[in-house]
Amino acid sequence: MSKHVLCVVSEHGFWAQELLLPVDRLESAGVTVHFATPTGAQPLPDAGSLDSSYVDPPLGRPVTSPEMGERARTTDWETYFKDRQSLADLMPVRPYLSAGNYIAAMEEYYDKRQAAWDAIVARYDALLLVGGSGPIVDMVNNPRVHDLILGFHTEEKLIAAECYAVTCLALARELDDRRPIIEGRHVTGHTMEYDYTAGWAVTANGAPLVFGAPPFALEYILRDAVGPHGRFHGNVGHKLSVVLDHPFLTSRSVGESDLCGEVMVRALKEDLRVYGWQPALEFVR
Repeated sequence: MSKHVLCVVSEHGFWAQELLLPVDRLESAGVTVHFATPTGAQPLPDAGSLDSSYVDPPLGRPVTSPEMGERARTTDWETYFKDRQSLADLMPVRPYLSAGNYIAAMEEYYDKRQAAWDAIVARYDALLLVGGSGPIVDMVNNPRVHDLILGFHTEEKLIAAECYAVTCLALARELDDRRPIIEGRHVTGHTMEYDYTAGWAVTANGAPLVFGAPPFALEYILRDAVGPHGRFHGNVGHKLSVVLDHPFLTSRSVGESDLCGEVMVRALKEDLRVYGWQPALEFVR
């Protein structure tokens, strides 16, 4: 039976390679990929991901090959995402405490969330959260994205996240206990060494909105979220850092895009459960 993956993409700038190479790997393995965005709007790539001459400041070198830059620039993104779904249509959003009848509103919310899980999660074998700068704007603290993740987690289905989208895994929590679902797990992500200190930008109203550094240090969030019995693997100095601690697959940055897709395929096709760390050398959960 063929596998199906739901791929969530930011509307405020995704990194083209972090979308294209994992999807290439999945589709080459016969996996069907469907797309969703937070509100159903047209997603567009980060400008830097289209330019092979763009030098990543922390690394001091280009991270986009001429071939990838050309492919990203010439892709008809409207056609590529023509069948995209809207998370705003698919998933309910939790009510405010100020709702007229809060308890009844929460009961209705949980009923609708379960119905959404029954309709969506049952259709897919895995979830892929594409990286870039945009996820910080519309995915990281998006309760619909959180609930989508929780649905896949409840069914113990593979959840893959790249770059800044890894933050979604740290913040996706049930309201009753508010504990990180990655507590005690092994993850990777942007280290401080990989973060910009100036010139970081997202797409807002069709134009770049330039900050200094990113609005948070992902490494610190992940270290806190995994707790004392988990581990954050920065792998600074290693060209690639991809960690699979099933059901979580995390990928550090753009250079890992192809490997992320490869490991995702192996997890789906071969039931690979661990990659990028050695369980025998770590704490017993």
